[in-house]
Amino acid sequence: MKNLILSLKTTVKNTKLSVHSNREQVFLNIIRHPREKLAEFKTVMEQFEYRKEVVLQELQKADIDLNSISIMVCKGGVIKPMDGGVYEVNEAMLKDLKRPMADHESNLGVLIASEIAKQSTQAPQAIIVDPSCVDEMDPIAKISGIPDISRRSILHALSQRTVAESYAKAIGKEYSSINVIVAHLGTGITVGAHRKGKIVDVNNGLAGDGPMSPQRSGDLPVGQLIKMCYSGKYTKEQMIRKVCGNGGLRGYLGTSDALEIEKRIGEGDTKAEQVYKAMAYQIAKEIASQSAVLMGEIDGILITGGLAYSSILMEEITQRVKHLGEIAVYPGENEMKALAMNGYMVLKGEVEVKKYA
Repeated sequence: MKNLILSLKTTVKNTKLSVHSNREQVFLNIIRHPREKLAEFKTVMEQFEYRKEVVLQELQKADIDLNSISIMVCKGGVIKPMDGGVYEVNEAMLKDLKRPMADHESNLGVLIASEIAKQSTQAPQAIIVDPSCVDEMDPIAKISGIPDISRRSILHALSQRTVAESYAKAIGKEYSSINVIVAHLGTGITVGAHRKGKIVDVNNGLAGDGPMSPQRSGDLPVGQLIKMCYSGKYTKEQMIRKVCGNGGLRGYLGTSDALEIEKRIGEGDTKAEQVYKAMAYQIAKEIASQSAVLMGEIDGILITGGLAYSSILMEEITQRVKHLGEIAVYPGENEMKALAMNGYMVLKGEVEVKKYA
């Protein structure tokens, strides 16, 4: 086979690979990296060589010829703010990824794709689609309350946009004509207000604001946080880990595994139940706050991500926001399919490829 499309997505625990021939998927593999292996690396970026070799091995096992790949599509990394869309992977982008604003796992996919391209005689094009740093926020949404601090857009842009476009199609409308609130519930949680095809407000799901998540603290009482920072008990790095990595469910319950927590709830663990429902409570509050951004004109409330499989969370959230509008749940994510489709459209000349600068 020739003119293949390779889609690549790196997450906290997994590396996802798919290969398409035109619109047909011919290969899919989710590489689940052992926890003890990842624990050998102090930073995400140190995982690069390990993950790259694993990807190359899996492609070789599947008899995927690198010289048959015409385009490689990645979710993209945490780099400079940009409008949504498709961007070519260029030297400026690679430079920023190697000196990232955040040590984030999504950066690895782009770097791996760039290295694979160098090993192919066909020199396939590498692109990213709707990375986490997409910034379409209204200027008013960036005002924080302290002039030195501006609110930032860090979100699950591809996941949110894919779900919003699917919902628009399902109700017989264009994404550019509807207003929806989209909540992606994963390791991090982001809730975005989508107005006529733009994500005009969203919480910073990396290490900033919004609801707590399996590993992140979300909003915190500022005064108490400042006192903790200057208490002398914690280093800067320890405080960062409390907010991002060891916050949220992990901080309270010692685990970020939703299945384990739900098992504990089923066995009568009242603390696990309270904390788990508190996360749902905070997600519902964030959804409600985004309804104010859209001035109550809401065509749908869409919930996606791995945690959308949880009947406990869905029930808790639904009961609190059902008065705001129609609710649609899309468990899991369809990002791999969306990446491949963007690659296909680029090859066909149907999508503009922007330049990162």
